[in-house]
Amino acid sequence: MEWKTQGERQVYTNKWVNLCLVDVQQPDGRRWEYHVVRLRHLAVAAVVNDRKEVLMMWRHRFITSSWSWELPMGLVEEGETPEEAAAREVLEETGYQPGPVKSLNYAEPANGITDSQHHGFRIDGATYAGPPTEKNESDRIEWIPLPEVRGMIDRKEIVSSGSLVVLLYLLMDESIR
Repeated sequence: MEWKTQGERQVYTNKWVNLCLVDVQQPDGRRWEYHVVRLRHLAVAAVVNDRKEVLMMWRHRFITSSWSWELPMGLVEEGETPEEAAAREVLEETGYQPGPVKSLNYAEPANGITDSQHHGFRIDGATYAGPPTEKNESDRIEWIPLPEVRGMIDRKEIVSSGSLVVLLYLLMDESIR
């Protein structure tokens, strides 16, 4: 059962988010305007060292007024590949120069309301290059042992969908355990 798009109009737009009303026709023939949030794509990076630890940031999210651990992540800039964005975000947010970037997974976390695409990557190794250039991203940057990640998820210490999707996929990888 496919919904048909009859048209679309922007209600609000800026460089991060577009709120649109989409004129859709449902399979039963009913037609109405559906709210859609259009977002730029996101790159998420799981940097893993040879001690089987993952590089994470402790940060505050004002929208939910919560603290949690997150992987480095950020928006894919114009003219940039998701792989390039993942490497750039690791360096900017953590101060670590990333090793080789490998595609890990792809997700659309809320495709019933947004077109946001999340590209997950595994980066094997990183070299400390200096303090992060992004000064407002996190309070702490730490290497977290991968065997501790499941408990952190269970205790709601990791709640970001971008981080969760990449970490859970990484934990399923036999070569990392």
